[in-house]
Amino acid sequence: MKIMGHKPTATAWVGMCIVGAFIFIAIFAPWIAPYPQEVSFDGVASYAPPSSTMWLGADQISRDLLSRVIYGARTTIGIALVTTILSFTIGIIFGLWAVVGGKVVDQILSRIVDVMLSIPLLIFALVVLSIFGSSVNIPWIPDQLMALIILVLVIAVLDSTRVFRLARSVAMNIVVLEYVEAARLRGEGTWWIIRREILPNALPPMISEFGLRFCFNFLFVAALSFLGLGVQPPLADWGGMVRENSRALSFGGMAPLWPAAAIALMTIGVNLIVDWILSINARPSGASAEM
Repeated sequence: MKIMGHKPTATAWVGMCIVGAFIFIAIFAPWIAPYPQEVSFDGVASYAPPSSTMWLGADQISRDLLSRVIYGARTTIGIALVTTILSFTIGIIFGLWAVVGGKVVDQILSRIVDVMLSIPLLIFALVVLSIFGSSVNIPWIPDQLMALIILVLVIAVLDSTRVFRLARSVAMNIVVLEYVEAARLRGEGTWWIIRREILPNALPPMISEFGLRFCFNFLFVAALSFLGLGVQPPLADWGGMVRENSRALSFGGMAPLWPAAAIALMTIGVNLIVDWILSINARPSGASAEM
């Protein structure tokens, strides 16, 4: 595997293996997990230790921890990925539009973003989710799915402000170049210039930022679930699992450590890949791709 002709470093390969393994687990969770995520077993004690039938033991209501960690990969990683894609779509569109659309558009969008950035992100998310998390009801959408949609939209909109700032900063250096000016003189429209002239040249730093924002959103989803405002039971989520099983530490159990370890390992894997991509972007354009 290569990006722009650059071979991955050893640490990048480690990160790819970690992330690839978690993605594989997330996709094939129903076939890999030994039990359904919501099933409680009669006759199994709460926080039961690992055994031949439950390799990681049981949680607080006698569910298989291994199965819930596997299903939690699908929930946590899936929500973080969808959120990051949506936040980048919003941030890049408005960030590039602010540069190409003129001073009035730039000032309006920039001031809106400044107001949103002035409010601490976690507090903003907690307030919005507390207000809208359970009050929005659409008859044809199940309540559990509606809660996930609201969670994704809230995080994506809040995170898009960071993407907006980067996209605007990168585009400001591109929009003054001669080929963009030539496109203007040809009479090309705003969206054509954004799509064909600016966006392709802004992609390298945005790809690096995508990895960083995914890592942030991944941890943010886990944090909200830990606080009880993220993914709601009975869906398995790593942050929620840490909160639900925290009492096991008082009895010497390891139940909350497994999802916490999964969060840490996934974060390390993503950061190793991002570090490699950042090192590629930091090299001079004439540097050799083959090391």
